[in-house]
Amino acid sequence: MSEVLPRWARQVAAAELSVALPRRWTHSQGVAARATDLAHVLGDKADLLLAAAVLHDVGYAPRLATSGFHPVDGARFLRDAHGADERLVRLVANHSFALLEAEERGLRDVLEAEFPLLEDQRLVDALVYCDLTTTPDGARTTAEERVAEIVGRYGADSVVGRFIRRAEPEIFAGVARVESALAAQPR
Repeated sequence: MSEVLPRWARQVAAAELSVALPRRWTHSQGVAARATDLAHVLGDKADLLLAAAVLHDVGYAPRLATSGFHPVDGARFLRDAHGADERLVRLVANHSFALLEAEERGLRDVLEAEFPLLEDQRLVDALVYCDLTTTPDGARTTAEERVAEIVGRYGADSVVGRFIRRAEPEIFAGVARVESALAAQPR
């Protein structure tokens, strides 16, 4: 695994989140730690996953929040301010089934047009796994507990609550695919 992309990503994420949103930064670091655990499964794509993991929530940074939808704001920042790799930008834009939340927000057409889904299902699943098996405080959890935590925090009838409940079957399926890949790999 190359250290250049992940090191750059960690610096960018820390600059945007560590002071302004320390809990979000802690979560992002936990998600990155989960990504490190998947390096042996992803091979040459491990550095891309690690970068996406630490940057996936960068769009929450107050100075970047322009659309009100953090995946789009983060992806635009990475593309426009940093000229980041298109695959990284698309992973951040579409992380954890963001397309379903974008639909709830009336932004699906914007997200699809500006940041098409990455076609690498294994990489997409890996980022879902890392994000949705990590608590807001950076600890490990199950996808079921994380979804319940999100619904509890935002409310079942909120935009996020409706989205996460719609995405739940896909989340659990993606996490299961990663867990199967991990189980099949010798350590």
